[in-house]
Amino acid sequence: MEYGLIGERLGHSHSPRIHGLLADYDYQLRELSPEELPAFLEARDFRGLNVTIPYKKTVLPWCGALGEGARRIGCVNTLVRQADGTLFGDNTDYYGFCTTLRRGGVDPRGRRCLVLGSGGTSLTASKALEDLGAASVDRVSRSGVLNYDNVYDRADAELIVNTTPVGMFPNNGNAALDLSRFPNLKGAADVVYNPLKTAFLLQAEDLGVPYAGGLPMLVAQAKRAAELFTGETISDEKMEAVLQQVKADVTNLVLIGMPGSGKSTLGRLAAELLDRPFLDADSFIVERAGMSIPEIFEKEGEAGFRKRETAALAELGKRSGVVIATGGGAVLRAENLPLLRQNGWICRLRRPVEELPLAGRPLSSSTQRLREMEAEREPYYAAAADWEFANVGAPEELAKELAEAFLGGR
Repeated sequence: MEYGLIGERLGHSHSPRIHGLLADYDYQLRELSPEELPAFLEARDFRGLNVTIPYKKTVLPWCGALGEGARRIGCVNTLVRQADGTLFGDNTDYYGFCTTLRRGGVDPRGRRCLVLGSGGTSLTASKALEDLGAASVDRVSRSGVLNYDNVYDRADAELIVNTTPVGMFPNNGNAALDLSRFPNLKGAADVVYNPLKTAFLLQAEDLGVPYAGGLPMLVAQAKRAAELFTGETISDEKMEAVLQQVKADVTNLVLIGMPGSGKSTLGRLAAELLDRPFLDADSFIVERAGMSIPEIFEKEGEAGFRKRETAALAELGKRSGVVIATGGGAVLRAENLPLLRQNGWICRLRRPVEELPLAGRPLSSSTQRLREMEAEREPYYAAAADWEFANVGAPEELAKELAEAFLGGR
């Protein structure tokens, strides 16, 4: 193993892709149990490592020397084997965290801050916030003096940072706090990068609060780690290009629109052009239910179908780097939108009502009914869509335009 990442669970990691774009070396993932960690570190069978949950403080005793950041903060996320075999430990998360705050327009200066978590990353975030001029920084933990039972007593908090794994894949949809209970909130940040927008960040977005996600932090800290590994400077321009490439890799293209608007046809063609898996929500529902959509409506009614649809979107929305075609009514339930938005760029397909097919669609009984349905659903489509695309023309050409628009707009 030349370079890599160690941690207890790493199935969600984007680090090999990021380091592969940043520098020319082999980078691997190595999951280690607490019992396996000491022998691995003693063997020194690596040149450089990144360190993640739960070992950022654990590795400190193996370090022969520490960088200034690691000394000040008290945790390490980067190890470099020196010529004499000793380990140099540093903290590149500090740089990554400051970078993601700046990119997200989240300013700690003069603000009362809460940091959720008690691990190594919470130490890093706390020190960074102090250095950036926060008025106060308090850490929230499960068993500390300030905990999740009394944290709402600090309703005057202006910036809240999540450094816990709550909401991280595969446990998407969870949030440690209800941000709506902090009326003075001016900013939020989450170090989790999978999904792109955690439930915590989606709350901030809905509240109109500036927020910073974990992916820019991940790429920025990897840049600084790669510089330590190789001794070579990586430009900010290259870092930004890598961030945009990785973001493109993991963002889903999600298609919404009226029944028969072409979501499945254009979605499948665009997926081929983008070299991505194509996922059809209605087909997924049919496969899981073991019956057709008309049969589901007949046996369970529209309410039963919508319940199945939400369950399907909860599973499909966790995926990264795919194209998803939704059912025409997927936007009608408020709980579905976060499932699509967490990793998705949502495109509404428009097609003239008179061209929408009627056969095999339980709610599409006539063209007149489709006109009424479109008017009823218009506010939901408008609220959900990041972009709109007219499905008028040859499917192959339209799919090419759709794929190009996605790559340029998300």
